Amino acid sequence: MALLLARHDVERLLDADALLAALAEGFRAISADPRVDAPARSALSAGDKGSLLTMPGFVPELQFGTKLVSIFPGNAAAGLPSHQGLIVLMDPATGAVSALLDAEHVTAMRTAGAATLAAKLLARPESRVMTILGAGVQGRAHLELMSRHFELETVFVASRSRASAEAFAARDDRVVVADSIEAAVRASDIICLCSQSAEPLVLADWVQPGQHISSVGYAPPGGELDPAIAAAHTLFVEARIAFAPPPAGCAELRGIDPGRGTELGELLLGLRPGRRAAAEVTVYKAMGHAIEDLVVANLVHRAAIERSAGRVVDL
Repeated sequence: MALLLARHDVERLLDADALLAALAEGFRAISADPRVDAPARSALSAGDKGSLLTMPGFVPELQFGTKLVSIFPGNAAAGLPSHQGLIVLMDPATGAVSALLDAEHVTAMRTAGAATLAAKLLARPESRVMTILGAGVQGRAHLELMSRHFELETVFVASRSRASAEAFAARDDRVVVADSIEAAVRASDIICLCSQSAEPLVLADWVQPGQHISSVGYAPPGGELDPAIAAAHTLFVEARIAFAPPPAGCAELRGIDPGRGTELGELLLGLRPGRRAAAEVTVYKAMGHAIEDLVVANLVHRAAIERSAGRVVDL
């Protein structure tokens, strides 16, 4: 018997306040627990339409599992999410399937949650101005979670579609549609790249002292982050596998010495420093990690059991 959790169940059960703490524990485990197992993700191409990623993982004391997620960047034109998928949780004692979860909300919130955790650790506490590049699911999740941890006064947004950016801005009085991405970036304390762009959205010579730059997009063979930004500034990643070639790692980090990157878990454990000066530029480049999905899916599954949510199915 397995618990089936649809998207509306996951949205209702995922506690945003508990999210960052769960992710922090996952990152500590990635960096310090040799029992953690997360094989490099694999990708199956669907031609020029998109791809299917497979992301298995195991953390001691938690159930193990796998996420299957499709990435179809063109879906927005059809009113569909670019990321769709399923997470399977399995009992580590018996191997039985214990839960099936819709992956869309888990993916959105764990990605934005990890970026928010990185910003809490690395951005200047007095940060008040933020730019979000991308007005889709990730952009909205970033605005929601970043707003919980920073006293944001102005948030610039830009998107490939002006209409999407205007709809995004209509949700929050602090949000302003950027007429110039360069001007918005130069004026911001925190810059969040949340797009499917295969070309850099922010150029290295736009970067200002003291900024924190976060990039969560995945669009090999290119990407939204200017590789020169990653190469020139203090770099942070979820895990050093980010330096591997795609699909396991990030195209924008190609050619950079992995030793230059600090894992978030190393930062949380005090093994390596974070921001060392107010004028320092910090860069967080995410590639997505199975352990993030696993700890968040377990968080949702526990909440479902406590609240008798979801539907039990006989597989």
